[in-house]
Amino acid sequence: MKGTVGELGEFGLIRELTSRLTTTPAVRLGPGDDAAVVAAPDRRVVASTDVLLEGRHFRRDWSTAYDVGRKAAAQNLADIAAMGAVPTAVLLGLVVPAELPATWPTELMDGIRDECQVAGAAVVGGDVVRGDTITVAITALGDLRNHEPVTRSGAQPGDVVAVTGWLGWSAAGLAVLVRGFRSPRAFVEAHRRPEPPYHAGPAAAGLGATAMTDVSDGLIADLGHIAEASKVRIDLRTAAIDVPTQMSDIGQAVGVDPLQWVLTGGEDHAIVATFPPDVKLPARWKVIGEVVSPSALPQVTVDGAPWDKGGGWDHFGDAEPDE
Repeated sequence: MKGTVGELGEFGLIRELTSRLTTTPAVRLGPGDDAAVVAAPDRRVVASTDVLLEGRHFRRDWSTAYDVGRKAAAQNLADIAAMGAVPTAVLLGLVVPAELPATWPTELMDGIRDECQVAGAAVVGGDVVRGDTITVAITALGDLRNHEPVTRSGAQPGDVVAVTGWLGWSAAGLAVLVRGFRSPRAFVEAHRRPEPPYHAGPAAAGLGATAMTDVSDGLIADLGHIAEASKVRIDLRTAAIDVPTQMSDIGQAVGVDPLQWVLTGGEDHAIVATFPPDVKLPARWKVIGEVVSPSALPQVTVDGAPWDKGGGWDHFGDAEPDE
């Protein structure tokens, strides 16, 4: 495709985007009408939304449009899975400059579509608007399939804390990119295209998870949300947390303790949950701590002590670096 978004025009762009989409049985009416219709067999709909802004959440010299699409969809679909729900549909709000090459939004849509297929969902509609800065807004929907939602507020003293998925890989990949390198490739790709374990959320609900979240802001930060909502203290055991050898090598090269990435790095979208201590967890889950007591000051400790080395994401703080 040649030319710019402005040359293609709003409706031409919409035709190009929607022509690339696939569907699922849950989609009763897809793009093309005033609104989409998505089946909700459970009669409850789980919904989540996120916004990605160029220069803040992605850079075009680091990530392709396809990468951005995969990442944008993944971080929303992971939120659905972290409630114990099965993702069903995604809506896209897109702001782009008129002079942007028309291939960029179409490749973005390819990435969103492909990530949705991984999770079993489909893009069902959205909106495109002209603006000065590329902005990608995703709304994801999901179905609970007769389970109760697994919230952040159900953790109980004596529960174990377990995680499935990658931890610290995206942060290590970002550290590599910031220093002008593109390898080790596995870590750079983990930053560009996270791989949430979508299946693990509904599976955890079936196993009796008492609280759950995805790791988007950092393990300590996100478990902190569970600790606060549940009014408990959560203690992590570093001896139980794996740090890959290659991540240690990166840390040594850039002067960072890799445990910092594992405990505070965001955007991997692993699933972390608390379970009753007698639950037999599948091998994909790694027990890394426990809920130890009710707490007037809910917090996450590491090996029994408060974590005082900072980290974690805050959209209005200094912890989140511009990409």
